Amino acid sequence: MLDDANDIHALFHGAPKSTEFKKLRKRIVQNVREAVESYGMVEPGARWLVCLSGGKDSYTLLAILHELKWRGLLPVDLLACNLDQGQPGFPATVLPEFLEKMGVPHRIEYQDTYSVVVDKVPAGRTYCALCSRLRRGHLYRIAREEGCSAVVLGHHRDDILETFFMNLFHGGRLATMPPKLLNEEGDVFVYRPLAHVAEADCDRFVRAMGYPIIPCDLCGSQDGLQRQQVKQILDGWEANSPGRRQVMFRALMNARPSHLLDPKLFDFAGLARGAPEDRQPGLDIPDLR
Repeated sequence: MLDDANDIHALFHGAPKSTEFKKLRKRIVQNVREAVESYGMVEPGARWLVCLSGGKDSYTLLAILHELKWRGLLPVDLLACNLDQGQPGFPATVLPEFLEKMGVPHRIEYQDTYSVVVDKVPAGRTYCALCSRLRRGHLYRIAREEGCSAVVLGHHRDDILETFFMNLFHGGRLATMPPKLLNEEGDVFVYRPLAHVAEADCDRFVRAMGYPIIPCDLCGSQDGLQRQQVKQILDGWEANSPGRRQVMFRALMNARPSHLLDPKLFDFAGLARGAPEDRQPGLDIPDLR
């Protein structure tokens, strides 16, 4: 990648020249390209609503997608969107000023979901589920109004792992955030292009670029969240066995229905001698190995 001021998107102006940063940037770009291609995210003539909260993950998402588009590697239109949810003290001018400076097409939407969440959620309960549901509804609406075929979110590899273990420990199911899904109405996709990107890489990238981070004080003010507990467990495993997170993430890409216990995914009752184990009659199960 060239770093000449005339051959770089404004989001990368002032990027560090160090070899370490160039390797980091290259790795994130490769991870995002891999996810976009692996999960079939690009449609001809598509327009994406790129959600920007002001956190490290969404800044990384915004920058890398614009880098790929700038290089002609992502043939879609991008519209950045920030949903101002009315949180007390939210610095409402930071993102509009940043996006204007960077020449990024954007829409800022104000919807006071904060008051709704605080009013509806009982004391001591976490806000995340209701907050997310209200936010997603507004984002789908905005996507339709703007002619966008997809809402693009900044969830990364570690978010996906944490969600898997939250479902395992607390939900009694093997599930996580998919990199690509269709909303219930069937008219808007949800994409997660950072699905293969490590959280630590997002953090290093944004710190190096000096983007103006805005913390989420709504959920960040609550202690004892299940996600924080799972994160601590994963941090401990990673500290004892470096690379453990990536191994576990690869397992999510290497599912074997015949070696689990869900009869809805594999016809155990119809398993017959002499037939390939994962190719029983009447099943349409892709080979995920």
